[in-house]
Amino acid sequence: MKNLALLQRGLAALCRFAIGVVFFALIAVVTLQITTRTFGLPSPVWTEELSRYLLLYMTALGIGMSLMTGELVNVDLLQETVSASRAWWMRLIAAICTAGLGAVMIWPAWKFTRIGAFQQSPSLRWPMDIIHASVLLLSVMLFLFALLRVIGMIAGNDDGRPHLSEEA
Repeated sequence: MKNLALLQRGLAALCRFAIGVVFFALIAVVTLQITTRTFGLPSPVWTEELSRYLLLYMTALGIGMSLMTGELVNVDLLQETVSASRAWWMRLIAAICTAGLGAVMIWPAWKFTRIGAFQQSPSLRWPMDIIHASVLLLSVMLFLFALLRVIGMIAGNDDGRPHLSEEA
């Protein structure tokens, strides 16, 4: 099961890198907006739109790591009041349900993405399937990270508790 942990760490590292790239682009776009507005220059119309799209991709790329680090909504107060074995089962059931939710979302997200091929963004004139793919990416990431947690818990490599971000 070392391969599982390696896969999880590799996927988390890839997501972290991609979030960094997207965040850098967001900083550049917002800096352009602020700079042009501060000095009375005409602000490019596409900056508002692009910043929204970048935020969508940051969310999609970060959802799996948020699950692993416990930054998503969690009912740990209840888990602290029950025995360790019951808390483990609660975390396992929650992880299975989360993986199920991610899996169920993939097909509709794929259809939503395909619909975007027939549309263009208002100011950037990009095909909307590029933007809609962020929902598909979110669904896949949620499913993958939750599935990895379930497999890790069943294999005994993961207790289902939040991990530090370096271990996610």
